Amino acid sequence: MDMPRGIGTFVVWDYVVFAGMLVISAAIGIYYAFAGGGQQTSKDFLMGGRRMTAVPVALSLTASFMSAVTVLGTPSEVYRFGAIFSIFAFTYFFVVVISAEVFLPVFYKLGITSTYEYLELRFNKCVRLCGTVLFIVQTILYTGIVIYAPALALNQVTGFDLWGAVVATGVVCTFYCTLGGLKAVIWTDVFQVGIMVAGFASVIIQAAVIQGGISTILNDAYNGGRLNFWNFNPNPLQRHTFWTIIIGGTFTWSSIYGVNQSQVQRYISCKSRFQAKLSLYINLVGLWAILTCSVFCGLALYSRYRDCDPWTAKKVSAPDQLMPYLVLDILQDYPGLPGLFVACAYSGTLSTVSSSINALAAVTVEDLIKPYFRSLSERSLSWISQGMSVVYGALCIGMAALASLMGALLQAALSIFGMVGGPLMGLFALGILVPFANSIGALVGLMAGFATSLWVGIGAQMYPPLPERTSPLQLDIQGCNSTYNETNLMTTTEMPFTTSVFQIHNVQRTPLMDNWYSLSYLYFSTVGTLVTLLVGMLVSLPTGLLCGIFFHLLFQ
Repeated sequence: MDMPRGIGTFVVWDYVVFAGMLVISAAIGIYYAFAGGGQQTSKDFLMGGRRMTAVPVALSLTASFMSAVTVLGTPSEVYRFGAIFSIFAFTYFFVVVISAEVFLPVFYKLGITSTYEYLELRFNKCVRLCGTVLFIVQTILYTGIVIYAPALALNQVTGFDLWGAVVATGVVCTFYCTLGGLKAVIWTDVFQVGIMVAGFASVIIQAAVIQGGISTILNDAYNGGRLNFWNFNPNPLQRHTFWTIIIGGTFTWSSIYGVNQSQVQRYISCKSRFQAKLSLYINLVGLWAILTCSVFCGLALYSRYRDCDPWTAKKVSAPDQLMPYLVLDILQDYPGLPGLFVACAYSGTLSTVSSSINALAAVTVEDLIKPYFRSLSERSLSWISQGMSVVYGALCIGMAALASLMGALLQAALSIFGMVGGPLMGLFALGILVPFANSIGALVGLMAGFATSLWVGIGAQMYPPLPERTSPLQLDIQGCNSTYNETNLMTTTEMPFTTSVFQIHNVQRTPLMDNWYSLSYLYFSTVGTLVTLLVGMLVSLPTGLLCGIFFHLLFQ
């Protein structure tokens, strides 16, 4: 087994590999702009003409779920907290079944483009508008962070140009979304999944070679307490246990797979309901493969640095940087492979951002333009959809620039993504599962769910849970020799994800902070969904009865 030495740097070949990934992505957009007569109607542009097949859609669903936050975040999560994260494999199964059997049949049968059209058909225009606005705000916030977060982590470890990467990814994404529409988004996602798997594979294979085989990596992980799969503690305050991941994780991810426009738009673009369901089930295999790769990378990280943790030893300034650090450490003798890993991280970014831009264009055209300008022709709507893609692409790059100024607000914004998703899923569940729910109940329920999840989410930002709730595992620096330490100390600025700008220090802990605000982050979405459902039902019953009595008296 090799001892860690000074880490490598980026060379020309790394930049060539990264640029190649961007060029091929752009070329796919150009191809679909002209293939098959181009984008004649808004349906062609936003829904791929509803002629897509299961396999590319499945790969596209997997790619957009996997942002660079997954590529960089999951391995460092496993390195610090252990492999309990792999319990998400069960969660993904439940999420796919719920999406395929509960939400998909409703959306597919109605033949809608925007999921929020359902809210008007089931409730009224006002409920639809609330859903649309919440989605637009949530998605722009999230997309800015998805562009900026990996650029910062990679820049600080590899010296990869920060703003060059942010602008290049934003521009290329906007370019192929605007030219090629949903077809280009789906086929670039297929290419980007290939890049992601190749990036992960290069790290896993080389780590196994250097560490002396996969059995050594698993042995080290076992001895370091990293194979902690079975924690059945039912306490909802513990960050990750079997139950928080199964229950909280299912609610959190169902709000993304079941009702989020970015995902739903993809599977309802399939040519038949069977193909749509099939795409979700094939995507499950993709999710499992990606989860396995990222968990194994986390165990390889631990095996490599179990005696000399680069984070504690100040060689990197945040856990997000551990993965790029490992790549430059073990792949430095192979020019181009570190570039392949960076391309892998950015493929995650591109696929997430492109699906967001396409979804934002779809809801804007379908929910905010079409209902009010009924005289517009299909050709005009297609042009407007393309124009909206450019606008949202520019907005997302702007949001990334804003993210750089917000610093510690980033984590808050990421939590807001979960806080908004829960109540929205509650709203759709209320419409689909509760026959007597009405529009008053839906609006009051949505507001109550949103207020509750904002309360718990922002409270958790201001008064973070105590370390015994998050259970980080032991990290050592005994094996760091001082010479290695000095020669390779990295000049990095503090990453903004580790603390929250809202955090209030040296405060007397109250029962509210130690219980309600210490709730596992995976339950934020669960709370939002259940409160929306419950309040929606409770308000719908009396208001429905009163309306019934009123109409009965009126028409007697």
